[in-house]
Amino acid sequence: MKIVLLKDLKGKGKKGDIIEVNNGYANNFLIPNGYALAGTNTNLNEAKQAQASNAYKAEQERLSAVALGERLKDIKVVCKIKCGENGKTFGSVTNKEIAEELSNAGYNVDKKKIEISTIKQIGLYTATVRLHPTVVIKLNVEVIPQ
Repeated sequence: MKIVLLKDLKGKGKKGDIIEVNNGYANNFLIPNGYALAGTNTNLNEAKQAQASNAYKAEQERLSAVALGERLKDIKVVCKIKCGENGKTFGSVTNKEIAEELSNAGYNVDKKKIEISTIKQIGLYTATVRLHPTVVIKLNVEVIPQ
């Protein structure tokens, strides 16, 4: 019997998948407990349309991440920070500050997507920006005294 899963089911499939199971398993457990819908033509068509819609949205997100990555590839972010002697900073430059500098330049990047090691001195650094699971870019960060 074909069914449409309403919840993730370990070993069977994820929410929205159309799978084939035994009639007894579907009628006695999955459907009554709200794990699945019966595989009627209407339910199957709705599930296929939802899968197509989700695939389209995921592809659009990936394409927008690729476009943003192309624009960010050549950008150098300049962070100003208070410094003492020998170029030693008071505090450190964080991903939040880098995200703020990017938003000031007109690029909307979430601070959670920026990965950088601790910056406690003046100089040039490289940050990794994960815009999408398949789109990862390197961003140049220059720390200068204020």
